[in-house]
Amino acid sequence: MSEQLQQVVDLITANTIFCTKEVLTSDEAARYLGISKSYLYKLTMERKIPHFKPMGKMCYFNRQELEQWLQTNRVMTTDDIEQQAQNYCMKGGKK
Repeated sequence: MSEQLQQVVDLITANTIFCTKEVLTSDEAARYLGISKSYLYKLTMERKIPHFKPMGKMCYFNRQELEQWLQTNRVMTTDDIEQQAQNYCMKGGKK
């Protein structure tokens, strides 16, 4: 196998493992979220992102919890707001 082909195989293998792991390291979590490691560290220090410290120092992250965290504070679309206003008006101003 050529060196170039081996590099491609190694890259595919690494990406496959990364995409299927349930528990991520800080490096992997930062890459997964598309943020810097320093910003991830800040979020953990401020307890704004769910994480685990089983040995007291190293941080680990559950991929599913990161996905849930990413989907918090949804910003409503104009259509969502209009639909909510219409529903409110149809109920006579009651929630």
